[in-house]
Amino acid sequence: MSDRRRYLFIDQLRGLIIALMGLDHASNYFNAVWKRVTYDNFLFDSPGQFVIRYLSYLCAPGFLMLAGAMVWLALDRRIAQGIPPGRARGSLIKRGAFLILVQLLWVNASWGGFARLRLDHYGIIAAIGLSIILLALVAHCRWQLRLGLGFAIILIHPLLLQIPYDKEATTIGMRLMQLFVDSGKWNLYPVLPWFALATFGSVAGEMWFRHCASERIRIRNTLLAALAAIALFMLVRVPAGYGNIMPWDRIGSISFFFIQKYPPSLAHNFLLPGLVLLCSALFMVIGPPLKWLFHPFEVYGRTPFFFYVVHIPMLALLTKRTGLLPWKQGDVGTALLAWVGILIVMYPLCRWFAGVKARSKSGLIRMM
Repeated sequence: MSDRRRYLFIDQLRGLIIALMGLDHASNYFNAVWKRVTYDNFLFDSPGQFVIRYLSYLCAPGFLMLAGAMVWLALDRRIAQGIPPGRARGSLIKRGAFLILVQLLWVNASWGGFARLRLDHYGIIAAIGLSIILLALVAHCRWQLRLGLGFAIILIHPLLLQIPYDKEATTIGMRLMQLFVDSGKWNLYPVLPWFALATFGSVAGEMWFRHCASERIRIRNTLLAALAAIALFMLVRVPAGYGNIMPWDRIGSISFFFIQKYPPSLAHNFLLPGLVLLCSALFMVIGPPLKWLFHPFEVYGRTPFFFYVVHIPMLALLTKRTGLLPWKQGDVGTALLAWVGILIVMYPLCRWFAGVKARSKSGLIRMM
């Protein structure tokens, strides 16, 4: 543990994830490739374009799993302090509702530099918020039940995707399908599969923070869980049957790792949790001795929500709104340069806000 309240590997991994998300967003605003391809297209014109896009696949599963782990830990700590379970769950439900409101009132508008209020879109922050609300209701059930619930959801999800509906219609049916099951213009992050990953995270959290008597056991168990998840990915992907959408040429080829994210395929929901767990184990091993090297990740990881809600409008205002920087006219190098700029600017801002958050007694500030 890095101090009384925090775990170093959590902050470092969360910081890496938000940094990679910054790379994806820098590419979105500065990379001309996005004039030619869509978010679900793998037909990039260079390996570099593919890599910077594929790296971001770690972000949403990482955030949902780490959120699930921290929901379990927060609930466990509060109940251990004598706080009634209902009240402990209530505070988590409030945080989830807060994230949904931020998505609707801030994040949606920030993508366009606050040119207009956009209440007509759901997104990843809202998906995390709703997942926290649902997880607060079940996070203190036995881990076997939560693990079974997660598996049941992702195994049934491909069947639910076969429910017919009009993606273009602005009907209640469309919104319900895209809220819970499918991806579309209204919502890319349906809550069912992403909530399932949050439940996996809650199980990982219980393993990390309760059942591992030493760091060595924590690393070993995390690696075993990661390998199990990757083995399940191979079991699903090699036959290319149930839950697979994209074909592949041969095992190990680039196409073998073309897995759908919007909505997440069954293969995605095994491979990415496995990679998140591998990264967790990696930071457990090398994070403490290389703390100086990963210090920026630690800073970003202490304030990931602040990083998210600040860097998007910063990019939008510099490009789409003011035209100070060219919008979608560069290449991989331009995206990487913009990404470095984001990391440099956000480092002192995140350090400052981490101090504000640590000193503040405001419930609103602490939720950020």
